[in-house]
Amino acid sequence: MGRSGGLKRLVFLGSATAIIALSAWAIITPDGASHVIGTAVTWVSSNLGWYYFLVATLYLAFVVFVAVSRYGSVKLGPEHSTPDYGVFSWAAMLFAAGIGIDLMFFSVAGPVSHYLAPPGGEGQTVEAARQAVVWTLFHYGITGWSMYALMGLALAYFSFRYRLPLAIRSALYPIIGKRIHGRFGDTVDIAAILGTVFGISVSLGIGVVQLNYGLNFMFGIPEGIAAQIGLIILAAFMATASAVSGVDKGIRRLSQLNVILAGILMLYILVLGDPASLLNALILNIGDYISRLPAMTLNTFAYDEPFPIEWLNDWTLFFWAWWIAWAPFVGLFLARISRGRTIRQFVAATLVVPFLFTLTFLSVLGNSALSVVRQGNLEFGTTAMEMPERGFYGLLAQYPGVVFSASVATFVGLLLYVTSADSGALVMANLSSRLPTPLTDAKPWLRVFWAMATGLLTMAMLIVGGVDALTSATIIMGLPFSVVMLLITWGLHKALRVERFRREAMVATLPSSLSVRTVSLPGEGPSAWRHRLARALSHPNKRAARRFLTDVCRPALQEVTEELRTRDVEASLSEDIDPETGLPRLTLRVPMGTEHSFGYRLYPVRRATPSYAMRAVTADDTYYRVEVHLPEGGQGYDVMGYTREQLIGDVLDQYERHLEFLRLHREAEAGEVLPDYTPQTSDPDNEPPLRRDSD
Repeated sequence: MGRSGGLKRLVFLGSATAIIALSAWAIITPDGASHVIGTAVTWVSSNLGWYYFLVATLYLAFVVFVAVSRYGSVKLGPEHSTPDYGVFSWAAMLFAAGIGIDLMFFSVAGPVSHYLAPPGGEGQTVEAARQAVVWTLFHYGITGWSMYALMGLALAYFSFRYRLPLAIRSALYPIIGKRIHGRFGDTVDIAAILGTVFGISVSLGIGVVQLNYGLNFMFGIPEGIAAQIGLIILAAFMATASAVSGVDKGIRRLSQLNVILAGILMLYILVLGDPASLLNALILNIGDYISRLPAMTLNTFAYDEPFPIEWLNDWTLFFWAWWIAWAPFVGLFLARISRGRTIRQFVAATLVVPFLFTLTFLSVLGNSALSVVRQGNLEFGTTAMEMPERGFYGLLAQYPGVVFSASVATFVGLLLYVTSADSGALVMANLSSRLPTPLTDAKPWLRVFWAMATGLLTMAMLIVGGVDALTSATIIMGLPFSVVMLLITWGLHKALRVERFRREAMVATLPSSLSVRTVSLPGEGPSAWRHRLARALSHPNKRAARRFLTDVCRPALQEVTEELRTRDVEASLSEDIDPETGLPRLTLRVPMGTEHSFGYRLYPVRRATPSYAMRAVTADDTYYRVEVHLPEGGQGYDVMGYTREQLIGDVLDQYERHLEFLRLHREAEAGEVLPDYTPQTSDPDNEPPLRRDSD
């Protein structure tokens, strides 16, 4: 893969052709497209509805399992990596990721619809009211967020820990090896793009319908396909301007502004309504959600007569397919902001932080809407159920200051609409490009193309049958990518088992070099402990570090390399200059055929001299360490001051652990070959940048 990046031609042409062809077919023959989509979604829901329930549960069970298991302490990045963002900044971005214009669309329509026409039992009862909000929370709850967590986890793990491309195909490396770079990998990325473009189109379709009514509510702009096409074109042009100007930081700030404004709307309803009643309902909703979640997760309504197939299509099956379609999009964003976090931190934050806001938002607005209906305003309830885009504004109209609240709601909707279009175009452009690093973005023209293509598909589906056509198409298109996500789950599990074998090998091998490190220096007799104490208290300068690397490290690694070669083991020693310190980096590498190669790198690092140093320290004073890096990252210990024999002992410790790691894996997997998907540690460009004290 070229360092300059480039276009994945098959991925781009295959997905672009499919989207343009589907859009043209829908625009030219809307009746025929509507019939085909309707027939297909009926077949899927009738025959594979159970499958969506099952895979959604499996995704949730898997991410919770890896978080609470021993794998939870594994880092999403090299061992030496630290988080790129502080806790509060990271949480704020996770928070923003959970907000979309659909949250306003369904916050009123969902609870009201489930109250008036529940999937089971009588409507307009106390039990129906309790179920109404819980069903809405269920569709926006941790089950859906587990799909984002799974995708973000896989992308971050394979991209930042093993420096594979930030692409869906990378998660399948433990299963198919280097074939991810061939046609199979291209097919996976095409499925991801197709699922994503339909998922984004649903949001844009909901957005234009919601905004169209908001503009009608405030300014009298007529509702209809003409105004909606105009809004789609406007969003495409705004996304194009963003792509050309490169305002990614601005988009991130706008996303955070969306959270603040949505919170203001929620507090507005809470304060002007009945705060005590709404807070009581919130606590009840939390309890009901926790207690009913296990039963709801696998409730396929198998014994219900009549079978609520229309309700399932409109709600649970649609939402699970929609979460699946959005998983590459949101997962990529979550991965990019989570380098250096542990799996446990990532999963816990992804499942909990965004859901806390959506739970509160949905409960406050949903219960406020139910209160209006239960007090006798059935006209409002019928409107919210049959025309969801009017439900949110209809609720705002029940409170004073509707001009202010409706203006804020419309502004938030517009921002969410544009940021979804721009961010979705960026993700699809990245998935159809070869990028040199996980943090590199595709070229602007490609983002422009995908913004236009998404707008075209949204327009086509609205012509076919409005939001209903988009939801039906999403149920169909989410199906193939759900299979890809199962493969990703398998691949990630295999990779995490490798982590377990590596850690077991660390425990199983005796740290023989500990005895070597206390070997007496020439003429020192049994007082080697004095040398160890002196080394612990020293803070060497650059000259001392250079002398240690050239006089001790280089001869020691050369000696080990030559000895391995005499024993018919292929080994190589390479050297390059660290751009940060200007000192040499030394790397010993031993290929292991098709399995993980062994690499031992000595990496010079500059650090600020601590105040407790046994010499005068100035404000900008620094000292140097020589740290050990293995293929999985820095090991966090300093060998500066070791003798040649001590350093050779440390190399052999790590080599023996690596051999034990390979043995444990072979025995556990009955001889299965472990593919070598770690980078060559002799290539400095593959080494992730170290976090400096100044970072």
